[in-house]
Amino acid sequence: MNEKRKKIIYLIIALMLIAFASIGLYYWYKNAYYVSTEDAKVMGDIVSVSPQITGKLLEINVEEGDAVVKDQILGRQGISSAQETNIDQSVFRAPINGIIIKKQGTVGEVISPGQTIAMMIDPNKLYITANIEETKLGNIKQGQKVDITIDQFSNKKFTGRVKYVGQASNSTFALLPSSTSGTFTKVIQKIPIKIEFDKSDNTLLPGTNAVVNIHIK
Repeated sequence: MNEKRKKIIYLIIALMLIAFASIGLYYWYKNAYYVSTEDAKVMGDIVSVSPQITGKLLEINVEEGDAVVKDQILGRQGISSAQETNIDQSVFRAPINGIIIKKQGTVGEVISPGQTIAMMIDPNKLYITANIEETKLGNIKQGQKVDITIDQFSNKKFTGRVKYVGQASNSTFALLPSSTSGTFTKVIQKIPIKIEFDKSDNTLLPGTNAVVNIHIK
């Protein structure tokens, strides 16, 4: 009976050692061949729609989620004179082909140049912005292959390439200054990188979370 117990104990210990070795090998492989982060999001360049002149907003002909084409008339505002040039300036148009992701104008309000009436994005030009720890940045280079998982589609795999490595940490652009007290705590900084998809997918939503694995070997 004691011999049987010993064999079972030895078997359990052997299985535990194999399990620990497998976990260690997995993490070694991941660290040696990939730089990974969950601090990543689907992003796109947001373009604002703004009026050319000051006047009351008479109509806005789009809703959030609408697809529009470049130079399509999106709305119209009142004018103070009937000059032909002002009539042309009283309409505002889509600056790009894309999707309306936010409508901010309200019919009846007075709007002026520079004011955002709507925000657009081109769904065919989405990309990933990932924040990489400075200690891992030396392994990141433009053109490296990237495996991408989007939380919105957890069972679907995407691929891309590193397009751009940031030239400053995120804290450089922070509104609040760093601490000037006598106590200093060193914090690992993160640098943004841009990852372009190999194939565009206009079902992705800007701002959704992603996980990236960058091939470094």
